[in-house]
Parts: sequence; C-alpha cells; structure tokens
Amino acid sequence: MDEQLRGQPVTAIGTSNQIAGELSVDLTNPQRSSVGTIQVNARTLETDQNFRNRAIQNEILQTGSYEFITFVPTEVAGLPNSLAVGETITFQITGDLTIREITQQVTFDVTATLVAADRIAGLASTTVLRSDYNLVIPSVPSVANVSEEVLLEIDFVATAQ
Repeated sequence: MDEQLRGQPVTAIGTSNQIAGELSVDLTNPQRSSVGTIQVNARTLETDQNFRNRAIQNEILQTGSYEFITFVPTEVAGLPNSLAVGETITFQITGDLTIREITQQVTFDVTATLVAADRIAGLASTTVLRSDYNLVIPSVPSVANVSEEVLLEIDFVATAQ
C-alpha cells in the first residue's frame, strides 16, 4: 500500500513465509483441479519498518486476537482443457477472504507455470479496500495519505506430496 512517510512517498510491502494451503491438480483434466483453504499467519507479516510492524500487529490487524487471515475458495474459473510441462496459464480464484472476522468475496487473478509434472509456481493477486475490513490506520505524525487500496499477492510454489 502507498503512504507518505516523513513527507516522502513510500510503497509499504508486507511479507510472510507463514502461508499454508492445498492445491489439487488434475493434469489430465485441469478443469477438475481445486484449491483448498489458504491461511496466512498475520503475526508473521513484516515490512521494512519496525514501528509499522507494531502498528499492523497491535492496532490494524490486532493479531493478538486474530492470528490468521483466511481465504476460502468457492470457484476456480478459466482453467484450460489441458496443461503441459513448461506451459504458463492464467485463471481466477474467487472466494471468501476473512480479516479480523470480516468476510468479503474477492477474486484473485492467477498466473501459474507447470514447472515439472510435480511442481507448479505462480503469482495470485487481488486488490481490496481497507474500509471493507474496517482496517483503520492509527494517527501518527510521520505517516500520511495511506492508500485505501491494498494489493494482496501470493507468490507460491506447490509440489506434489
């Protein structure tokens, strides 16, 4: 999300390596593939600023009470009829995104590559509004003009098990 920090425009990027989910891929008929619930441990989100991390954890996401951000897919659309190793595809995953007990329907745009018969890598992204989840930015003298839009991205690698 974009903000002004000490008068300078900044894009704040939060990352976490604590993301879990399941993907079932049918290589003979990709349209029968499915995506399971995806959870992000909100307590592990980090940016480049410790004060921002504390604000996100304690005031914005309130991770002491709401540890996980959850996405429950309800539809996967746009999958091809076939998929070959090395091929890159685009499709959409629609579902219910829950942040702090507030659930809204969102659609992730996904670009994925079948890297090997047992490995898929890709990027899923969507944009949400802070106000849809009642995410209020605390008033801090050095921070201004925090954007209403938040870009959510999941950079993923899925391997067969």
